[in-house]
Amino acid sequence: MPQPPHDEPTASSPQELREQVEQTRTELGKTVEVLAAKADVKARAQEKATEVKEQAVAKAGELKGQAALKGGELKEKATGLARQAQDRLPGPVKGKVVQAAEQARAKASQAGRMWQDKAPESERHTSHYKPDAAQTSCR
Repeated sequence: MPQPPHDEPTASSPQELREQVEQTRTELGKTVEVLAAKADVKARAQEKATEVKEQAVAKAGELKGQAALKGGELKEKATGLARQAQDRLPGPVKGKVVQAAEQARAKASQAGRMWQDKAPESERHTSHYKPDAAQTSCR
C-alpha cells in the first residue's frame, strides 16, 4: 500500500521519528480542540450572547449619556425662553401674575386646612391631599 505524500522529510533516526510523532500528536490535539470548540454550539451561542449583551450595555450607556446631555441643553433652552417671555411682559401684567399665584397658593392652603378640619376622620386618612405640598408645588 503506497504511503500518502507529506511535507515532512522522513526521519533519519529513531529519535527524530519520536520527535516527529510527538509534534504530530501536539498538532493533532490542537486541531481536535479547535474542532470540538466549533462543534460546541451551546458554548458558542453563550459566547455570542455575552458579546451582544456587552455591546448592548455599552450602547445603552452611550445613549444615556447623550440623552442626559440633550436634556440639559433643552432645559437650558427652555429656561432662556421662559426668561425672554417673562422679560417681554409689561410690568403691570407681571405684578398681576405674581399676585394671582400668591392668591392661588393661599386659597389652596386654606382649602387643605379646611378639609383637615371638616372632613370625617376616615376620609382624612385616605386622602392623598397634602396642604403643604400644594403650597410648595406652585412656587
